[in-house]
Amino acid sequence: MKIEYLGHSCFKLTESTGTSVVCDPYDPSVGYDIPEVSADAVTVSHHHYDHDNVKAVGGNPAVIDGECSYDLPGVEINAIKSFHDGTRGKKRGDNLIFKFRMDGIDICHLGDLGEACSSELIDVLLPVNVLLIPVGGNYTIDAEMAKEYVDRIMPDVVIPMHYREKGCALDIDKVDKFTDLFEEEYVEELEERELELMRSDLNGETKVVVFGGRR
Repeated sequence: MKIEYLGHSCFKLTESTGTSVVCDPYDPSVGYDIPEVSADAVTVSHHHYDHDNVKAVGGNPAVIDGECSYDLPGVEINAIKSFHDGTRGKKRGDNLIFKFRMDGIDICHLGDLGEACSSELIDVLLPVNVLLIPVGGNYTIDAEMAKEYVDRIMPDVVIPMHYREKGCALDIDKVDKFTDLFEEEYVEELEERELELMRSDLNGETKVVVFGGRR
């Protein structure tokens, strides 16, 4: 499978036979344009402008924006309700966490998760091989809270998202605040903005992967 980072909290996930899903496409008012992209489905964690620009995704994709289970050729999708804040949604509402299974790999996109780590939520999320996690704080969990989720979930690959990149118009932290919580040997900074993974690449040791680009 291939993971492409399109910026902010937006990724394109592509299964080995070509089935693809775009997660949380954003509006250019976040500070940069979303690349041209098409997919078979689009997932929306919540309806804020920086996560639900579905019209930016070509290919007439199915739009998944509610709690459900959804199957595509070679891809299983499950949407799990959570909260965008630490007050059970009273401040910012609900958030959908999306779990994907493709090519034998379990991927979890936490959306704009804002609630503290709990055993109840962790039990629902497991197992997770690849964790896409917000780290910028203010509107989501911050770096320290994200680190707690990583420690509890113990994924093979951690990919931070929703952090301040060059040009970002949002008041959120840079990714370094998160990566500094890990020993250097467990952090890999890529020049490119995509990663190809096979099940055999996963060895049970957690690694943080930061995509290249606007930093």
